[in-house]
Amino acid sequence: MKKWIFMSILSIIVLVLAACGGDDADKGSSDSGDQYTAEKPLVIKFSHVTSIESVKGKAADEFARLVDEKTEGRVKVEVYPSSSLYGDNDELDALVSGNVHMIAPSVTKMVKIDPRWQYVDMPFLFENDEHVQAFFKSEVAQTILNSDQLAANDIKGISFWGNGFKHFSNNKHPLVKVGDFKGLKFRAQAGKVLESQFHALDAGSATIAFGETYAALQQGTVDGQENTFNNFDTQKYQEVQKYLSTTAHGRLDYAIFVNKTFWESIPSDLLGSVEEALAEATELANQLAADENEKSFENIKNSGTVEVYEMSQEERDALKEALQPVYDEFGETITKELIEGIQALKK
Repeated sequence: MKKWIFMSILSIIVLVLAACGGDDADKGSSDSGDQYTAEKPLVIKFSHVTSIESVKGKAADEFARLVDEKTEGRVKVEVYPSSSLYGDNDELDALVSGNVHMIAPSVTKMVKIDPRWQYVDMPFLFENDEHVQAFFKSEVAQTILNSDQLAANDIKGISFWGNGFKHFSNNKHPLVKVGDFKGLKFRAQAGKVLESQFHALDAGSATIAFGETYAALQQGTVDGQENTFNNFDTQKYQEVQKYLSTTAHGRLDYAIFVNKTFWESIPSDLLGSVEEALAEATELANQLAADENEKSFENIKNSGTVEVYEMSQEERDALKEALQPVYDEFGETITKELIEGIQALKK
């Protein structure tokens, strides 16, 4: 009996040691992507809502190309543009559930996780493109890009993709003075800050998905919208809008978010190449944003269907003053640290 007990104990010890050794072996294999080949690649599903021709669309496709090149086909990025897989209202939930692995939403979409992401909607917070780029590369930006709130939802923030300053358009009359906004109804992204913005202008707003905005403008559900020149152009809003004013009152920028569990499961030898490709695509996105918005502005002016009013600094200052109540209402929500941190980056 004693011999049997001894042998049983010995067998258990051997099994435990073998199991421990197996864990180490598995851990070691996770550092290598040898199981992935060009014939059987690791697939990264990347969903976004803008067109292939947009800044985001071009940068996403370049990211996919660079990943294929740098991993020799062992990683494949499947890009789903124009809400073809998930729309504005669905892609964040799809990311959390792991149905997609990457998204590049307008940053205000993250408000349901962290209200500070509405910083981008604070009126006239950014002075110019140089100010925006300084923020993207700052420690201030990292405080929300790598927040505990994102991690708690199994989300990892990677980088910012600039898009551009927003400008108002509508179908009723030119927007020159603050009073010109009164009574108009605008399409808006979700967010209390935007509701406050339109309220301060005595205008109404309706939350409408990006992919449904053209139809809403065409059918008269709303009178106007706010967007970058490039989005206005590539979404063909010149077909359904008559007036555009260069207000540059807010920003519409994107950020790259990934499913944290999936991202951290990518073998390290492949992850390095993927992150290198993403860094290069990010540089392209930010350069394209400036170039494409400039081209799109010319396209809008030359369309023959849109009357463009270029606002003076004095007119923009009057608009800024009218929107001060937004800061009074949401300064604490966005936080003094974030607002002042961004303002301090002006050059």
